[in-house]
Amino acid sequence: MPCWKPCPMKPFEDKPMKKKVLFIDRDGTLVLEPPVDYQLDAYEKLQFYPGVIRNLAFIRRKLDFEFALVTNQDGLGTPSFPEETFWGVHRLVMQTLAGEGIDFDREFIDRTFPEEHAPTRKPGTAMLTRYFSDEYDLPGSYVIGDRLTDVELAKNLGCRAIWLHEGEEGLPDDLKEVCVLATPDWDRVAEFLFAGERTAAVHRVTKETDVYVQLGVDGSGQCEVSTGLGFFDHMLEQIARHGNMDLTIRVKGDLQVDEHHTIEDTALALGECLLKALGDKRGMERYGYCLPMDDCLCRVALDFGGRPWLVWEAEFRRERIGEMPTEMFLHFFKSLSDAARMNLNVHAEGTNEHHKIEGIFKAFARALRMAVRRDIYNYTLPSTKGCL
Repeated sequence: MPCWKPCPMKPFEDKPMKKKVLFIDRDGTLVLEPPVDYQLDAYEKLQFYPGVIRNLAFIRRKLDFEFALVTNQDGLGTPSFPEETFWGVHRLVMQTLAGEGIDFDREFIDRTFPEEHAPTRKPGTAMLTRYFSDEYDLPGSYVIGDRLTDVELAKNLGCRAIWLHEGEEGLPDDLKEVCVLATPDWDRVAEFLFAGERTAAVHRVTKETDVYVQLGVDGSGQCEVSTGLGFFDHMLEQIARHGNMDLTIRVKGDLQVDEHHTIEDTALALGECLLKALGDKRGMERYGYCLPMDDCLCRVALDFGGRPWLVWEAEFRRERIGEMPTEMFLHFFKSLSDAARMNLNVHAEGTNEHHKIEGIFKAFARALRMAVRRDIYNYTLPSTKGCL
């Protein structure tokens, strides 16, 4: 009889996790940059960047990043920027941060002038060669700063950038892939690092329509909408603008038949995309309510409780507004609430039919904006059931 011998078990190798790093700029990022000479060389010039201490302390406490200070200090140690005017203020900055639990693992200070083109000066990486090793996870690391040189440094390191700037205006095309967040708000930086960006895309293809929807819940209201129905495009733009979400919708539908499939499938794809982007809904408000009033009163209340339902109290006397049949308004919101698993209550009254439906879309967008608001300092599920 054959004799079976057990194979010797190899001991389990517990490979250490690679370290992630936040490479953080100083002037314009941790502290406000003095507006005249851009030198923080006196105590009376010192002002911390709004929100930086609370949020960096949260990041340091909750996330597993090493902190590295990386700063250019033009001509430090020369007559134009004597050492004795720098170190006292700098130590006060770092000691204040340390007192709030924000300890930096390393500091890298370049002293050269821009015209010297030194490899140690941002966006050069000569000061940071220790991070080009298997010990560090550079693709999972970030550079945080207020200048384009900080974004360029991220590209040169092979990591990602968070640009402390209002929007991406002025960002070169070759840096847009590197820059994962552009915001002047440290609250948004902490939210992004802790909970991630809420984005999703859905591509729905049937024999009747081809619908592509891309959604950024934590956006700035940018939108690109093309459905082949001008008035419908105008209504969908309200969701992006007033919901403060980035929204792309591209639809090719069988409009030679009628508008029904285009409107319905757009709603289904948008609802599915919204559901995907919201994820597990931790820290989210969940409920939203809005009541705008001009010549029309429009009330929208919604709940992302996972149980789709629509209450619709709005009547339209016109058959169409633009190219859009008014009977499809209800059908749009029914399909949207079903796909997003949303409880939706809509009430509208007034005489101007255009204003009435536009008011509904605007009220929906505002209620949506309220409901998806997220608080990372209270990152719990908004339900006693334990699931949504």
